[in-house]
Amino acid sequence: MMQDAALVGTDALGRLMPMYLWVTPAGLIRAVGPTLRKLCGEGSLIGTRFLDLFEVEKPRALLSMADVEAFTGQRILVTLKRGQGTTLRGQVQPLDAGQGWILNLSFGISVAEAVRDYRLTNADFAPTDLTVELLYLTEVKAAVMSELAALNRRLEAARAASEAQALTDALTGLANRRALDAELARACHLAARGEGQFALLHLDLDFFKAVNDTLGHAAGDLVLTEVAGVLREETRKSDTVARVGGDEFVILLRGEADADRVARIGARIISELERPILYEEQPCRISGSIGVTLSRFYATPDPERMHSDADEATYASKRGGRGRCTVWDVNGRDDTAKGAAE
Repeated sequence: MMQDAALVGTDALGRLMPMYLWVTPAGLIRAVGPTLRKLCGEGSLIGTRFLDLFEVEKPRALLSMADVEAFTGQRILVTLKRGQGTTLRGQVQPLDAGQGWILNLSFGISVAEAVRDYRLTNADFAPTDLTVELLYLTEVKAAVMSELAALNRRLEAARAASEAQALTDALTGLANRRALDAELARACHLAARGEGQFALLHLDLDFFKAVNDTLGHAAGDLVLTEVAGVLREETRKSDTVARVGGDEFVILLRGEADADRVARIGARIISELERPILYEEQPCRISGSIGVTLSRFYATPDPERMHSDADEATYASKRGGRGRCTVWDVNGRDDTAKGAAE
């Protein structure tokens, strides 16, 4: 049965298959699609030997154009010798009457890199090819996912900042009561399991009310921030220092189990607090009364009990003349108090 031939010009063929190649039986390029021409760079390709422009890799290396007919109907893999050295995939279709072959090529999975490297647009693909649209959707998805990830990071940072703010004293930057309660509960739990002892110190400032009454609250705020600085200097990063009231502070010293050593730390803190603090050239003079208890004093350390005992030791320091550090004595003796000068 006779079949009518469909006559298609090279320009129309280029619109249908922007990456086609017409190769003569002698292996010379007779026509080339516009997108493939863009990939090959400057200069006319007409008359160029196919094997000078491409290297055939699969299904096997091509040594002469006489072997091309054996590839008819098979998928071939070729590498462009010019420019980026792009690898292309395609199929060979022989033409009638010794006109040679048509190779219809494509990028395959490397299309995204090709679009980037050669700055290809929608016009470089066949009208029925959805490659660019799919790439656009992929890029939009990537951009949306990137923005969502950035939003999640911002939300996480805001959440962390909010949590940190909720656990921080606004004036001094120290931990607040809520943060201290959490750390003390954790420390008691670990100590009960034999995984670490600690000391709890209550500090109540002496003569602080006089500063507020004579120099005003701004002076009082300055004193509180200076006290916070002293406590940071005298403790370690692993310790917890909290402001729990107007002029009340609590220190949790991890790993401390020796009463004399902790009393000396308390005395050193008091000594630093008694250095005059200047406010508008006026000296602010304060001191501190400290009460201490140790986790090893208890078979099962309990936060409320330890707070109560440290408070009682603080009152003992005040009754003893202020400016003192007193360790809670489970035996009822009061022989562990140390003044700042000791």
